[in-house]
Amino acid sequence: MFRSAPLLPPRIAILGRAVSCGLRHAGAHTATLLSCLKEGGAFVRQWAGHPRATGAIAPSGPVLAARMASLVPPGPGLIIELGPGTGSVTRALLHSGVDPRDLILVEYAPDFCRALRRRFPRLTVLEGDAARLDELLAPRLAHVPVKAVVSSLPLVSLPDDTRTAVIRQMRAVAQHGVIIQFTYALWGPSILQKTGCARDDCRFALCNLPPARVERFRN
Repeated sequence: MFRSAPLLPPRIAILGRAVSCGLRHAGAHTATLLSCLKEGGAFVRQWAGHPRATGAIAPSGPVLAARMASLVPPGPGLIIELGPGTGSVTRALLHSGVDPRDLILVEYAPDFCRALRRRFPRLTVLEGDAARLDELLAPRLAHVPVKAVVSSLPLVSLPDDTRTAVIRQMRAVAQHGVIIQFTYALWGPSILQKTGCARDDCRFALCNLPPARVERFRN
């Protein structure tokens, strides 16, 4: 008698897909990492000096960046990118059709800010703390609503008081829009869910190094 294969538990299935994807794209992973190290010397230096604030040793891969860009809703409004680093998600946002005039980058590290201004001369790059977004963005938000906050900040590794302040600012800025955040935790409730945000979409970037989960939230 024919027996169908047993269903794997969701967590094991996700891990299996990640491993399978990693094996299929091993060469691509190596090329991506080498590219990151070549163009992202500032990223590696920043991670070495401030690992908790940087959160990862390499920039987001193209698959993860594309997943994040795909969750930006259509229509008018500003997009605030938090923690753009060397600009991998920034490139994906622009490639997806975002008008450079609608994209504002907020970066804490001076080295990253200088690199971003060189690579994206048409974009607004603000050097400052995401825990003080209201002060940084106040002149620009008077008449234009924010449709998305796209965050690559390592919320899990931030000190509790800093994380609380950052999330409060993200929610205030995206009051009528969405928050897009990625995490390397592939399951379980996210920090934003625990603070009361409602998740309305979730996608995986299993071929990223390391695999990641991308979620979109509303207040």
